[in-house]
Amino acid sequence: MRNLHSSDWADATDVNEVDVKALPLPPAIPPVSPPWKMATLLVACPDQKGIVAEIAQVLHAQGANIVDSAQHTDPLASVFFQRLRLDLSAGTNRVELEGAVRDLCDRLGMNYRLYGDRKRRVAIMCSKQEHCLYDLLVRYRAGELPCDLAMIVSNHADAAPIAKHFAIPFHHLPVDKTNKPAQEGQVLDLLHQAGIELVVLARYMQILSARFVERFPYRIINIHHSFLPAFVGANPYRQAYEKGVKLIGATSHYVTPELDQGPIIEQETIRVSHRDTPEELQRKGKDLEKRVLAQALRWHLEDRILIHHNKTVVFD
Repeated sequence: MRNLHSSDWADATDVNEVDVKALPLPPAIPPVSPPWKMATLLVACPDQKGIVAEIAQVLHAQGANIVDSAQHTDPLASVFFQRLRLDLSAGTNRVELEGAVRDLCDRLGMNYRLYGDRKRRVAIMCSKQEHCLYDLLVRYRAGELPCDLAMIVSNHADAAPIAKHFAIPFHHLPVDKTNKPAQEGQVLDLLHQAGIELVVLARYMQILSARFVERFPYRIINIHHSFLPAFVGANPYRQAYEKGVKLIGATSHYVTPELDQGPIIEQETIRVSHRDTPEELQRKGKDLEKRVLAQALRWHLEDRILIHHNKTVVFD
C-alpha cells in the first residue's frame, strides 16, 4: 500500500491492509485474515475525466463485482471521492487485486484504502457518565455494531458492574495530576497487548495527550455536546438554560492533538424552549449524544469515512 500523508488521507484502521511501518503502534495480536468474500475500496484523487470508468474496468478485469458505489466531487478543492463495495466470492485473487488497484492509483495520482470485511478490535474509555457506554453495549449485544469489543477502560470504578453484566473485560486506572503520564502509559500498554485498532471515548472526561493521540491517528472517536466552544467548562446545560438557547445538539469527531478540532463525523440537533429546565436539557442532550456516537462508530466500522484536510466525507 502507499504511504499517504494523514492530512490528505486518514482511515488506516486495518493493519493487515496498510504499510505497518506507517502505524506508530501496531497491535501486538495480529487480526486473523481469512480469504476475502467482500471488500470495500475507498479512493480520493484530483478530479479528472474517466475516473469511474477506469476504476470499474480494473475491478472487472480482476473478477471483482461492484455491488454498491457512491461518489462525491468537492467542487472547491476539485477532489474526487468514491466508495465501492466489492463481491470477491467469484475467486478474486487478493494480491493481484491490490496490485492492480495500486498501479491504477499510481497512474491517476489517487490515494486509496482497500479493506476486507472483518471485525476490528475496539476499546471503550469512559468516566462516571454511563449513558453512552450503556447504549453502545446494548447495541453491541444486539449485533448492531460490527466489531470485537475487547475492553472497557475507565478512570473510575463506577462502570465495573456494567462491564461485568455485559461480560466485557474492565480495567480501572485512576488518574490525577500527579500520575497522568504514567496512567496513559498503562492504558496504551493495555490497548497494545489487546491489539486494539479503534478507541471510543464514551464520555471519558480526561484530555488525552498528543503522545496518546498520535498512537491512534484518526482512530479515536469522541462525543461532546455541540455547545462548544460557546459553553465550555462545567454545567454546559445550565449555561445554555441561562442564555435561553433554542437549539441543543451533539457532535462526534475524530480526536486530534488540537482539542476538539478533529474532523467531524456526525452531528444532530433538536429544538428546545424556555419551558425546558436545565435537567430537561441535559436529558435531551444525553439522548442526542448516544445516537450520534453510535452512528459515528458505525460509519467508521463500515468504512464509510474519508478524511481530506481535516474534513470528512461520509458515505451514508
